Amino acid sequence: MKWLHFLFNERCPKCKQVLNTSKSNALRSTVVKVCPSNHYQKEFHPALETFVESDQVL
Repeated sequence: MKWLHFLFNERCPKCKQVLNTSKSNALRSTVVKVCPSNHYQKEFHPALETFVESDQVL
């Protein structure tokens, strides 16, 4: 069952590292996932029900 977590971890498209969720904001209910090497950022906005992906991490 150790291989099962590979199916659910999101990875950076450039370096294939697992994305971290250290920049999430609970008050706005946004979830921000960032590559450890700052190549890629993915945000989820539940009010809009959309994902915003960017190659530049702020």
